[in-house]
Amino acid sequence: MAKLLVLGAGRMGSALAAGLLRAGWARPNEIVMVDRDGETRRRLAERYPDLAVEDEPRPADAMLVAVKPQDAEAACRAVPRDGYGRVLSVVAGVPLEKMESWLWPGLPVLRAMPNTPALVGAGASAVAGGRAAGEEDLAWAEAVLSSVGVVVRLPERLIDVATGLSGSGPAYLFLVAEALVEAGVLGGLSREVSRVLASQTILGAGRMLVETGESAEVLRAAVTSPGGTTAAGLRALENRSVRAAMIDAVDAASRRARQIGDS
Repeated sequence: MAKLLVLGAGRMGSALAAGLLRAGWARPNEIVMVDRDGETRRRLAERYPDLAVEDEPRPADAMLVAVKPQDAEAACRAVPRDGYGRVLSVVAGVPLEKMESWLWPGLPVLRAMPNTPALVGAGASAVAGGRAAGEEDLAWAEAVLSSVGVVVRLPERLIDVATGLSGSGPAYLFLVAEALVEAGVLGGLSREVSRVLASQTILGAGRMLVETGESAEVLRAAVTSPGGTTAAGLRALENRSVRAAMIDAVDAASRRARQIGDS
């Protein structure tokens, strides 16, 4: 029997499967990828020739549900009721109560929200356990998710906030990167030079946040000399309410995640 069945072979499902293989959590013959779309299965089989890629679920020790929210109920109800010890859902916005009702009583179900940097092993995930999920189940989910980045445990009521912050957060930073590139081009840099400088600046700032252990406030103050260039730039950002806009973005994305769960 396979160690893990991945239901949904899109970007997140395949990223988690690849991360588990890189981390040595499983061998290729211990993971089964399932997707109804023939073209998706073909691309996946070409990229990971040692993985089993199928169109219907079959029993495994555990299951990872990584389908689109609108497909989640049908996908869960189509799963055979034998052979799964626990289920981890990474379906955006769908609460544990719904997932549990679509599966079967007594099954440990966990809900997580990874983000797309999981594709390069730098993801950020939040995880919560359902009614039947215990410490062992949460530890198992953390082992799966930590193969592609960092993991935090949260009560489920905060998962939608994590969705708005880290789940959608990469898009906010990509927008910042786009703006920085355009600013460099407007100032006379070539687009390629501007792209390299903007990308490395975001990477370096992120590494400083993670590796120094200092808060964002401390690091920002350290690079801001009184009356200097950075102070002038920050003043322009504050005048345009960039800080408030970021807070509003997280709030809007969080509220949208809750709406998806309520629909």
